[in-house]
Amino acid sequence: MKTSLLFIAAALAEIGGCFAFWAWWRLDKSAWWLLHGTGSLIVFALLLALVDSAAAGRTFAAYGGIYVASSLLWLFTVEGRMPDRFDLAGGALCLAGCAVIFFGPRAGA
Repeated sequence: MKTSLLFIAAALAEIGGCFAFWAWWRLDKSAWWLLHGTGSLIVFALLLALVDSAAAGRTFAAYGGIYVASSLLWLFTVEGRMPDRFDLAGGALCLAGCAVIFFGPRAGA
């Protein structure tokens, strides 16, 4: 449960941080958005580092599925665009892959 909450919080921080840069660059928002974006990306990295795992790369790979699903939720809730069936199918595949990577049995682990 703790891992899931850390992944979700990390995804929100990463997406928020990246969106701040997007807003500054693509939507002509104030450069102050970069301060928020940088802070959010620092929080993202710290949250992901709190995940209890012996291998950083495996943690990052497993987190990727949560990021994709959270990005699709952002698409709908913040940007007001409905994910299409390909978005949803891809998100489901990513979450399945995330579960296989993170929860799969490990030899010698």
